[in-house]
Amino acid sequence: MPEQTGQIIIYVDGGSRGNPGPAAAGFVLADAGGNQLQAKAFFLNHATNNVAEYTAIIKALEAAKQINAERLTIFSDSELLVRQINGQYKVKSEQIRPLFQRAVNLINDFEDWKLKHIPREKNKRADALVNQALDIKGDIEDEPARASQNKKPIRLGVLISGGGTTLMNILEYINKGLLNAKIAVVISSLSKAGGVKKAKAAGLDVKIIRKKDYSSLKKFSNRIEDELAAANVDLVIQGGWLCLWEIPARYENRVMNIHPALLPSFGGEGMWGHNVHAAVLATGCRVSGCSVHFCTNEYDKGPIIIQRCCPVKNDDSPESLAARVFEQECIAYPQAIKLFAEGRLLVRDGRVEIKS
Repeated sequence: MPEQTGQIIIYVDGGSRGNPGPAAAGFVLADAGGNQLQAKAFFLNHATNNVAEYTAIIKALEAAKQINAERLTIFSDSELLVRQINGQYKVKSEQIRPLFQRAVNLINDFEDWKLKHIPREKNKRADALVNQALDIKGDIEDEPARASQNKKPIRLGVLISGGGTTLMNILEYINKGLLNAKIAVVISSLSKAGGVKKAKAAGLDVKIIRKKDYSSLKKFSNRIEDELAAANVDLVIQGGWLCLWEIPARYENRVMNIHPALLPSFGGEGMWGHNVHAAVLATGCRVSGCSVHFCTNEYDKGPIIIQRCCPVKNDDSPESLAARVFEQECIAYPQAIKLFAEGRLLVRDGRVEIKS
């Protein structure tokens, strides 16, 4: 357990889509210098806004206690919660009263504390975590900031052939400050791919490189390499990229792909999109998921970085299973990129080791 951490700054937020409805609670803990210590969000399934707000502050106070914090400055955009805990409003709701009492008991254990109201626009980090947990219907944990995150963002080159959903998910993580990266170039194998329009609307640099315009695989691959090198790309991300290309030596273990199944099962040529999910259902698998891996010049054969699972339901169609798998893809890919940005991925003997 850490030594005494003294002054801690906490941002808390909670929200419900429906009030009551799907809900989530989140918090960010930072030291007095503003360095992030913890950032978490918890999916609450079905709750009100007030329950979510109180759950957030309780979770934050429990976390602060675990790291031996002494003095707290807490910020919340819930004026009601702030006034209630500061003794300015009475708690009338029977549902909220036990949560209120738990929060008061916890907060009074600290040597000194201040709870202040701030507008939502100044609580963006906690708000983003809550919305992310709501989007994926699951818990979120963002690791403490590392020294590598203080460096310049890693430069990404994103390869697309379709609608650009993976591209936009990664861009959202970047824009919310959850990923220390910059999309330096987007390369599409189709001029009319839906992702091209989205990328341009987001102000990204887009290049169209169609395989049919080149007389050989080598020339096609060389053109891709030239554009990546010109953009000074650190890591290549394949997001719905459907073209075989020869990965050059300079990008060995620097090209990632996400596959909508648990490799090595249901991989290989022709196993993409609908085909993968139909094959999973045809075999009667009870579990599916996604795999992020480094690419080699063989389909779906590179070292696996991260896998995430989801259940296969009795009444699933390829489309319903695909939607559930995609929820996991939206978590797994940014996580893998983040590990790369932090220098924590080591490939040894064809396997990826994640350094602590």
